[in-house]
Amino acid sequence: MTNSNNLLVALRQINRAIDLQSKKLEKETGQTTPQLLLLKALEKDGRAKPSVIAKSIHLSHATITSIVDRLEKSAMVTRERSAADRRSVDIVLTAKGRACIENAPEMLQEDFLQSFSRLEAWEQNLLISSVQRIAGMMDADRLESAPILEVGEIEP
Repeated sequence: MTNSNNLLVALRQINRAIDLQSKKLEKETGQTTPQLLLLKALEKDGRAKPSVIAKSIHLSHATITSIVDRLEKSAMVTRERSAADRRSVDIVLTAKGRACIENAPEMLQEDFLQSFSRLEAWEQNLLISSVQRIAGMMDADRLESAPILEVGEIEP
């Protein structure tokens, strides 16, 4: 098999692993991966401004609004006026949303991040630059994407 074929097979395997895990999460929780990522972003403090959530999970404010609309309909979150600034709205995690997070199976990214964090720094940097290069070659670096494999900083 040629190098290019080996690369394409590896990319398809990664895509398939992500797809299967996303389907498993949705089947078991009733929530999509971006919805679960938003819920997890609220897990620590229980509330946050949409702009803070958007930044933390690397999605646009408009996308966050759409996700919050769906989560609000299923009673996972509510919108509440900020006590500090009545013009501002916070997204608040409900008890149902917290239960969803607690009962959700482990996300693919958690296993991945544990394995990745055990690599030497030079190997982490090599992988990051290689994958970024691939994304650029596929013109995928300009696409908005939920960080299915990235939620925060990696603790070495």
